[in-house]
Amino acid sequence: MRKARGETVLLLHGLWMNRLAMLPLARALETAGFASLAASYHSMRGTLDQNIATVESQFDTLPAGPVHLLGHSLGGILALELLRRHAGGAPRARHVRLGRVLLLGAPVAGCDAAHAFARLPGGRMLLGETLALWPPHLPQRPVADIPAGCEVGAIAGTRHLGLAMMLVSIAGEHDGVVRVEETRLPGLADHITLPVSHSGMLLSSEVARQCIAFLQGAAF
Repeated sequence: MRKARGETVLLLHGLWMNRLAMLPLARALETAGFASLAASYHSMRGTLDQNIATVESQFDTLPAGPVHLLGHSLGGILALELLRRHAGGAPRARHVRLGRVLLLGAPVAGCDAAHAFARLPGGRMLLGETLALWPPHLPQRPVADIPAGCEVGAIAGTRHLGLAMMLVSIAGEHDGVVRVEETRLPGLADHITLPVSHSGMLLSSEVARQCIAFLQGAAF
């Protein structure tokens, strides 16, 4: 397998998680030759703008060279918004050049389960500031389309396993939280479905293998 010398992957965790959830993927990426950094942000309390600023503040610690973004679930929404903002203006850290973006189980086209969960007692409190990211009238997107020329890939799970499906009904193919159709956006360089659950994809060796393939060649 080709080593990706001088390339860094910034990993962004999902809702109710922290950077530790991304460490298995980070280790797999390092074995493949990437440098990696698992970032932290306030997934519940922070707004999109606040979390973008938190992640951007960590750019100053990254080495020069291409920086790829890999985001799981809510982290994927942050990654896509970071790409959009940097494609449209100067990055916070001038030496950082964003490369490819990989979305894992990211509900970039809305999230039916989130709105169903919000209707449960205490649901809105547990979702915090994230509920504003998923408009209730689909199809709508929480962030702008993929900038022209940017290579963005998405992995969706199809294993119906997770706490969300025990509490709310999820239609169609899904990973226990996010529907496959909610992971699609116009302009994706590639999209793949794998038999993994929403959280299980973080521990899957096949997901790790596909992540490496996309970050190296923009295809699964």
